[in-house]
Amino acid sequence: MAKKKRAKKAKPVTKKTVTRRGSKGSSRGRNTGPKRAAAKKKTAAKKKAVKKKAVKKKAVKKKAAKKKTAAKKKTVAKKKTAAKKKTVAKKKTAAKKKTAAKKKTAAKKKTAAKKRPAKKAAVKKKAVKRKPAAKKPAAKKPAAKKPAAKKKAPAVHGSLPRNAVRLLDSLEQAASHALDHLAKLGVDHAEISVAQGERLEAGVRQGEVELVKEAKSRGMNVRIVHGERVATSSTTDLGPQAVERFLARVVEMAELSEPDPLAVPPSPRELTKTFPTLDLWDPKMARVKADRALKLALRCEKAAFSADRRITSSEGATFARGAIHSVLMTSGGFLGRDAGTYASLSTQVICDDEGGKKRNGSHWTAARYMEDLLDPRVVGREAAQRAVRRLGASQMDTGVYPVVFDREIARAIVSMVGGCVMGDSVYRDQSFLKDKLGELVASNKVSIVDDPLLPRGLGSRRHDGEGRSVKVNPIVRAGRLDRFLLDTYSARKLKLRPTHAAGGGGGIPYATTSNLYMKKGRSKPVSLLRGIEKGLYVTSMMGFGFDPVTGNFSRGASGFLIENGELTRPVSEVTISRNLGDMLLGIDAVADDLEFTSSVAAPSFRVDYMTISGRG
Repeated sequence: MAKKKRAKKAKPVTKKTVTRRGSKGSSRGRNTGPKRAAAKKKTAAKKKAVKKKAVKKKAVKKKAAKKKTAAKKKTVAKKKTAAKKKTVAKKKTAAKKKTAAKKKTAAKKKTAAKKRPAKKAAVKKKAVKRKPAAKKPAAKKPAAKKPAAKKKAPAVHGSLPRNAVRLLDSLEQAASHALDHLAKLGVDHAEISVAQGERLEAGVRQGEVELVKEAKSRGMNVRIVHGERVATSSTTDLGPQAVERFLARVVEMAELSEPDPLAVPPSPRELTKTFPTLDLWDPKMARVKADRALKLALRCEKAAFSADRRITSSEGATFARGAIHSVLMTSGGFLGRDAGTYASLSTQVICDDEGGKKRNGSHWTAARYMEDLLDPRVVGREAAQRAVRRLGASQMDTGVYPVVFDREIARAIVSMVGGCVMGDSVYRDQSFLKDKLGELVASNKVSIVDDPLLPRGLGSRRHDGEGRSVKVNPIVRAGRLDRFLLDTYSARKLKLRPTHAAGGGGGIPYATTSNLYMKKGRSKPVSLLRGIEKGLYVTSMMGFGFDPVTGNFSRGASGFLIENGELTRPVSEVTISRNLGDMLLGIDAVADDLEFTSSVAAPSFRVDYMTISGRG
C-alpha cells in the first residue's frame, strides 16, 4: 500500500524542449530578430518625430506669443501716441482760441476807440475834397481825446513796473466796488481813497546793527455826503464782504450826524481828467534790500567817526526807503492813480566837551531817487564837523542883535507862515494873518510859493485831495499876502474860490501845502554877515514857542557869534524872540543858497534884529 502510493506520486515527467529566442537552432528566432530591430527604429523615429513636432509647436507657440505681446505693445504705444496727439491738439486749439479771443477783444477795443474819430475824419474828408492836404493834421485831433474815458486815468508818472501797475489796478477795483455799493445804498456823494504803502528801515549804532524793519500797510478811507450829512471812516480789511459791512456802518453814521450844506463836494465840471508827469517813481528803489541799506548806514557812521578823533559816540545812522501807491475815486467821475518813492539817510554823532557836556551834530539827505541822495560819507563827515564846531559853546550877552538864519533853520520860519495861511486856520480865527489878505506882511525881498509841480519834488502831486487839478500858488509876492490855501469847504466859509490845495482825499478835507518854499535872493550866504558888529548865526532851534493867533515867537537857539562880519565862537543856551509878523517885515537880505531837501525849503536870510536872552 505503501508502494502504490509512491507510484502514484512518481508520475512520469514529459521533457519539453525550450528554445531560446534568437538561438541558431530555432527558425522562429531567426525570423523575428530583424523585424524587432526595425520596429524599434520605427518607434524611435516616431518618438523623434513626435519630439520634433512638440518642439516645433513650442517654437510656434513662442513665436505667436511674442507676436501677440509685440502687437499689444504696438497697440498700447499707438494709443499713447494718439492720446498725446489729442492732448497736444487740444492745447493748440485752446491756445488758438485764446489768442483769437484776445485778438477779437483787442480789435473790438480798437474799433470802439476809432469809431468816433473815424466818423469825424470821414465827415471832414467829404466836406473838404478840394484841399485834402490842409485837412491831414485835423484828423489827428480825435486821437488826443482818448483819455476822456471815465474809469481809466492816464499813465502814472510815465512808465511804471508791471507789479506797480497791477497793484494800482487792484486798488482801483476795491475803490470801484465800494463806490458801486454806496450807490446801491442810495448815497448822494462818496469819495473813496485806497492806498498801500511799504517801508524799509535799517539802523546801526556804534558799528553794530540796531534795527532792520520792513512793513507794509493797506487801507481804505471813505467820506460820504448823504442828504447834506457827512461821515468819514477808514478800514484795513479790503475783502468785498467786509467792505460792504463797513460801508453800511458809515451810512448809519451819516444819518446820525448834523446836516452841513457847505460840505457838498465840488461839481464834476471842476474835477480834472489830465495829469502832469512829475517823475516821482524810481524803479531802482525797490532793489535796495536790507543788506544794502545797512551798508549805507554803516558807511555813513564810519565816515563820521573817521572825520575827527574827538567824535566819541553816536546816536546811530539810519537809512530808510519807501513807496506809496494810491487811488482816489469819487462819485463825481474822478479817478486818480498815483505812485511815488522816497529815500533818506541821516546820522547824529556826539563829542565830549568840558564839564562833562555833550555836543552833538547831525546831518541828513532825502530824495525821490536814489541817485539824488548825498554820498553817505559826505553826510557822515558833515555831521562830525557840526558836532566838533560846537565844542566850547557858551551863552552870549543878552540884548537886541541882528540874526542870520541858516537855510536849514530858515525853512522852519517858512513852515510857520504856511500854517497861518491854511483855510481852516483862517476861518477859525487861529491865524494872525486872517485879516491881512492883500496887505504887506513881509519885506519886499520875501516871496513865498507853494508849488506842487516840481519834478521829483518831495511834496509834488498830480491832483489835489478833491480831484481838482493842481497849480502853483504864490502866497506872498514881494512881501504882500496874495492868497490863502483853500479847499472847497474853507473857501465857502471865507466866501473865496478854492486854490486847488485840498488834502485828505477820502477823509475830512483840509487845505495843505505841497512844496512850500521862499524864493532865493541874489546875495551870497557870506555877504549876510557883512556889516554886523555883533549878532547871532542860528543853526538850530529847540522848543515850540510859537502862537499862530498872535504871531508871538520865542524859541531856544544855538549857533555862532557874529563879530565884525565873521563867525567867531559857538553859542548855545540862548533864547531868540520877536513877533513873526515883525520878523518877516524885518528881513533885509536873502541869500541864493536855496536847496530842495524836503517839502519845505528856504534860503538863508537875515533879520534886522531880535531879542536874545542869554548871559547877564
